[in-house]
Order: sequence, then structure tokens, then C-alpha cells
Amino acid sequence: MSSLKAGLPVRRYEPRDEAAVLALVNADRIAGQPETTAAMLDEALAGRSPVDSGWWDELGSPVTEVVHDTSGAVLGVVSYAVRPTDDVGFILWLHGRETPDIVSTLIAHALAALGRRTVSAFEFASALSLGLEGLPSRHRPVTHKALTAAGFEGRDLWRYMHAGLPLTGLPHAVNCQVSECEDPPGKHLEIRDGGTLAAEATIGRPVDGIGVLWWISVAPTARRRGLGQALLKSSFDLLHDLGAREVILFVDDDAPADHPERSRAAANRMYDRAGLVEIDRLFSFTLRP
Repeated sequence: MSSLKAGLPVRRYEPRDEAAVLALVNADRIAGQPETTAAMLDEALAGRSPVDSGWWDELGSPVTEVVHDTSGAVLGVVSYAVRPTDDVGFILWLHGRETPDIVSTLIAHALAALGRRTVSAFEFASALSLGLEGLPSRHRPVTHKALTAAGFEGRDLWRYMHAGLPLTGLPHAVNCQVSECEDPPGKHLEIRDGGTLAAEATIGRPVDGIGVLWWISVAPTARRRGLGQALLKSSFDLLHDLGAREVILFVDDDAPADHPERSRAAANRMYDRAGLVEIDRLFSFTLRP
């Protein structure tokens, strides 16, 4: 056991901490996210995730620690690991009810444990969430500020969007083919023009009434024909049929100016017109020694 700068002790996570840690995680829950369950926590503690699973497979065993007061009440939790292939450290997830002293000292403790190496934070999605590949910066400003104060450089990578279902006012795709997919678990939708793939989308199986649009794309030769909006509507209708009351999506909205082919401007306009609302921006962070 060690102690934080504020004099509060920190120790390894133990099974008796489960309820307190779940309360900490769910206190930071953002719109469009299911409540974190004990099963989801078990997966995160074991270093597994249904999303970004390949990144998690590259890590060493995560270390999860809690800070508590003198009565034993858990006040915060942090989980971190090292990737052996390049010796990069990762702060995987951290929760402290956005209390500045707790959040700052947990970050400092993780950095001290990881040692002098490059460290990334909130780099990929954990099992605690439904695909949150980054820190929702507006929802968790204290954590964002504490990481920056510790020397991390933030990268604004994702636009996190949300809407209730069903959505109306959009055209529906015709001749849309649907098949099962396993990575991520859900459905794959295709629109073909003759034998050529014109547009495709992937949706996730709803979790606690929340569905995810993981991917949507229209071939360059098939653009400006309304296929994107029609496929969006078909995807959302299928999610609703599968039991989703809400839908979320993530837009990798970081295309550099010298790569216009990666621009998401048209996709963002489509989502805005469809009635999706930007809930937050998702940031990842890097600290170099």
C-alpha cells in the first residue's frame, strides 16, 4: 500500500470494492451510455473489451487501484498497463467523481507507477462503456484539466453523437441486404448497384436499449444520390426493430487539411440534418518523457 499526496491511502482493487467502483464509474456516465454492470467491470479488470479488443490483447495485465479514506470508503479508481512491444504505458480508465484532488493524485500515482516512459491516456474503449474511445471532455472537464496539468497533450479525435429512436423524415433504402457480423457483434447492411457495392453500414446489437452505428460509407461513384441518408434511416429502423430506444455514433472528425479525402464534413452535415445531436468531443492524451 502507498499513499497519495493528500495523505489518503491507495491499494490494489479487491472484490469487496466492486459496488463502490461501479458507483464511481456510473457517476461519470454520459448520455447514450448504458449503466456499467458487474460483468462489464469484470471484463475491464481482466483487460478485455468487446470494442478495440486487438489493442487490449497487446497489453500486459492491467493494474487497478483504489484510493480510500481512513474509514475505508473508496473515493477513486485508476487502471493502467504497459504494452510490452513498445514499452508504452496506458492510463486505461479513471474515475473520481470529478473531484480535483482525487483525480489529480490518481493520475500522479499512475504516472509514478508507470515510470519514465511515454504514457497514453484514454486511448481506446474499455468494457466499461459502449465504445467510448476517448475521454468525453465537456462531461469530464476536471479529468481533462488534470491530465493537461500533468503534462499530457490532448488530441480532439471524435465527435460523439446521440438521438432517440425512431427517427422520422428520412428516406428509406430499397434493396438493402442485411447479414450478421461478429466484430463488432451486430448487423451489416449493404446496398448494391448491380454487382457493385454502393453503400454499407454496420450497427451494433443494442445494449440496454442503446444501439450504435459503427460505420457507414458510400462509394465515391455512388455519392450525391441520397444513398447515405437512406442507409442511415434503414440502419436506425433496424436498430429500433432490435429493441433500441436510442442510437449513438462516433465520427473520427480529425482529418488533416492535407488529406481532404478523409474529410467528414459531408457525413457531419448528414448526421446534423437527420437530427443527431453532438453530446461531447472525445479526447485522447499522450505524455512523453
